[in-house]
Parts: sequence; C-alpha cells; structure tokens
Amino acid sequence: MSLEHFPQSPENSRKKAKQLVLSLQDEICNNLENIDKEGIFQEESWDRPEGGGGRSRVMREGRVFEQAGVNFSEVHGEELPPSILNQRPEAKGHSWFATGTSMVLHPRNPYIPTVHLNYRYFEAGPVWWFGGGADLTPYYPYLSDTRHFHKEHQKACDSINPQLHKVFKPWCDEYFFLKHRNESRGVGGIFFDYQDGSGKLYKGQNPQGPAANISNKLGKHQMTWDELFNLAKSCGKAFLPSYLPIIEKRQNQSYGNPQREFQLYRRGRYVEFNLVWDRGTIFGLQTNGRTESILMSLPPLARWEYGYTAENGSREELLTDVFTKPQDWFSDRTLEEKCRPLNALD
Repeated sequence: MSLEHFPQSPENSRKKAKQLVLSLQDEICNNLENIDKEGIFQEESWDRPEGGGGRSRVMREGRVFEQAGVNFSEVHGEELPPSILNQRPEAKGHSWFATGTSMVLHPRNPYIPTVHLNYRYFEAGPVWWFGGGADLTPYYPYLSDTRHFHKEHQKACDSINPQLHKVFKPWCDEYFFLKHRNESRGVGGIFFDYQDGSGKLYKGQNPQGPAANISNKLGKHQMTWDELFNLAKSCGKAFLPSYLPIIEKRQNQSYGNPQREFQLYRRGRYVEFNLVWDRGTIFGLQTNGRTESILMSLPPLARWEYGYTAENGSREELLTDVFTKPQDWFSDRTLEEKCRPLNALD
C-alpha cells in the first residue's frame, strides 16, 4: 500500500494507545494481586537513554504465582531495528514511537498453565500498526480450560469482526512454534501483527501456511484506526475472564514432586522459545531496552533433561502428543476421546 493511501491515525493516537496499555497493566495487576492474596507487585520505573522508558512490575513467591511480570513501555527513536524493518520496509527513514504492555505469569502449581499477553502500538512517520495477542502454555492440560481460553478470545475478536479469529488463531499456532523442537509452545490463543487497516489480515512470515491461506480466502477487511484500537482493547479486556477461572478451578489441586519436575522440564521449552524465536525479545534487545524487563518473561526455575521420553499412556505423553500441536479445539471430537481416559477433560 502506498503511503499516500495509508489510513491516517488520529492526532491523539499515541496518547490513546499509551493510556490503553497503561490501564490494562493496572487492571491486570490489581486482579492478580486479589486472586493471589499474598503476592504483591514491586514496581520499578526505568528510562531509556535514546528516548522513552517504562514501568516494570514483578511479583515473586506469591501464593499462586511463583513469578509474575507485567511490563509497560513507551519508547521512541530515529531508526527502527532490522527485526521490524524487514517486515515493514516502508517505515525506514522515519522516527518511530512504540508503546505496549507485555506479561508472563508463571504459577507455582503445575496444573495452572503459564500464560502470556502482549498488546502494542507502533508509529513511524505516516506508518502505524497494532499488534498483540495472548497464549496459554499448560503442563498438565485440561480440554475445558483450553476451550475456555480460546472461546473468550474468540468472542473478543468477533465483537469487532467475525472474520478476525479465523486468521488470528492459526497465526498464533504458527508464531508460538519451536522449529528446532517441531512442537508448539502451548495450546495457543490469538496473535496478530502489523494491523494497519489496509485490509490484509495475515502479515506473517509463512505465506503458504494455514493462517495465510485462510486470510487469502477471506479477502480484504479494511478497518479504521479506531476499529483496530477497539480490537486491542477488547482482546486485552478478555484476558482476565479467560484466565482467572482456570486459576480458581486449579489452584488447590494437589501435586507431587514428579509433577513439579515435569513442569520445570517443560518450562525449559518456554526459555528456548523466548531466547531463540520471540520477536519481542529481539526487538527489545536491538533497541537497547531494559534487559531485566525484557527477560522477566523467563521462569525463576527451569530444567533440561537429555533425551527425555514421556511414559506411554501418561498425562505427560498427552501433553506432548496432543497439547503441543495445533488443534481444532472446538470441532475435533477425537480430542475428548484422548483426554477422557486420563481425566483431562475438566
């Protein structure tokens, strides 16, 4: 799309986007403290020498959360890093602005999934776009929890446009994939990036993948700045109702050392993804962001085991055979048959 036909952002776009992600950070932190009942977020504000800064909030050793980090940042500069320009070359030569909130929660109980959220807004001269999403990474998964998480985010997308979730769900499956392990990081959720209102829903890196194919079949769906702002707001607001009921259901579930050891082993996969593949990590480091805030997504404890193989017919095998592969969580009834013998339905 040529710049002269690029949809314009409102004059107060930066202020609106900043206030949205700040309010999401506040709302999420307040609710997480309420459900944890013991853990308190410690806040640190930081400045970026090249321009901007942020505030990082971290909870350690809570009742529910072993570690939880919820970040806000607002940064600007003269030239975007290669990780962005490779995807948006039309932004080259323009000063830029970016704001967003990102969050990773690592619960103590292996039956409560790790969860990630990120919503962000970029401007570079006349070029602007929204991105973000949320995804769930269980260790001892339940089909009902997975379906609930997906349903809440589908409702959020559908409130803006019923075609969006059809692309954003497989895009999430595609993005949170460990190529060197040939497995998904978890059960997915939603993911979108470079949404600039031009109409093309998928702007990822796999033009032959399922998300791209669905996007091509759906055709263009042009949206205004305000519609995309409301998409980020709706999806951000969907997080708490998608995740808190899972905590309430699983927080008192008993577990032993074998479950804890498997949780730590699978956390190692989380570390691998964030350090090798995650574009947010790469962007933060390339733009001289605060390293402690960028890497707060890593768990406080993780482990690796050479040549690990799950026992046949075990809950651990169910995770690696079913819940680390992209699935049609609602329509595929064979999932219930696989989960029922291991009491993994609800």
